[in-house]
Amino acid sequence: MEMPLVTIAIPTHNRADSYLRDALRCAVEQTYARLDILVADNASTDGTAELVSRLRDPRVRYLRHDVAIRPNDNFNFCIAQARGEYLLLLLDDEQVDRDFVATCLDAVGGRSGIGLIRTGLRTIDGNGIVIGECPNEAAGLPIGDLFLAWFEGRTSLYLCNTLFSTRALRASGGLRSRHCLFQDVMAQVRVARASGRADVEAIKATTRSHPGQFTYSAKVREWAEDAIDLLRLMCDAAPERREAIRVKGGRFFATVSYSRANAIRAPLARLEAYLLVYRLFGYRHLPPLRVVLSATALYRVARDLKRRLKGQPRWAAAG
Repeated sequence: MEMPLVTIAIPTHNRADSYLRDALRCAVEQTYARLDILVADNASTDGTAELVSRLRDPRVRYLRHDVAIRPNDNFNFCIAQARGEYLLLLLDDEQVDRDFVATCLDAVGGRSGIGLIRTGLRTIDGNGIVIGECPNEAAGLPIGDLFLAWFEGRTSLYLCNTLFSTRALRASGGLRSRHCLFQDVMAQVRVARASGRADVEAIKATTRSHPGQFTYSAKVREWAEDAIDLLRLMCDAAPERREAIRVKGGRFFATVSYSRANAIRAPLARLEAYLLVYRLFGYRHLPPLRVVLSATALYRVARDLKRRLKGQPRWAAAG
């Protein structure tokens, strides 16, 4: 039996001199042989084209937009251009282990048509230092319990640790949501519900957390509205677990939205954002005290002092 062709699509913009090199390297160094590697350049003005051309790898395709489009439109462009039966959407600041694709396909015996295959995830900072690890503890769980496991921090829903069935992803409408903020998770919910999934416990993918990754302060309403839409989608996907998903998911997404509000430095504007989130989530979930305190200057000073006393780097999570 011939193994499926797998597309690794890397949407990128102006990262030739930073993270794109690592994303390309982990793609071309995969132990799995049947690869189609697509670089979708969103009108970069740096040396992206030259960097890709130096690979001299016949599996690599380079497609460039002369005029910049929205990042999510570039993601869907990748989906449309994929040639493989399976697709990994690898953001240009993320990475996968050399055996990511092989491990995913081994988990399903090389079969095509599985909606998505997911692994565990590690998180690194801007300097490549590991700051968190999350094995995928959702193996064998029904879809509703998968959502609950995510709320509890026992699994991670990211693009880089998910191998999609290209056909199933296209049939679900690709990456789409009201504000293009939780569109990746919505796609996973739709595909898993319609076409099933497989899970790998081992950590085989890497996402990156670094300053400037998001513009939270300008998008508190948008984050909250996308979160509410996602919560409704999850409830519809698992009606037998609807109440547990509604309660635990509401608390989870409200906390996420409050955390986005913390990026607002002006105290009055931040308070207004807290009130907005409280209202949007039906006046059910007050901001956790730790979230409120984490936005204050005194908390940040105390946190940094604690880290220095413990000899921890600045990125280390406060205890």
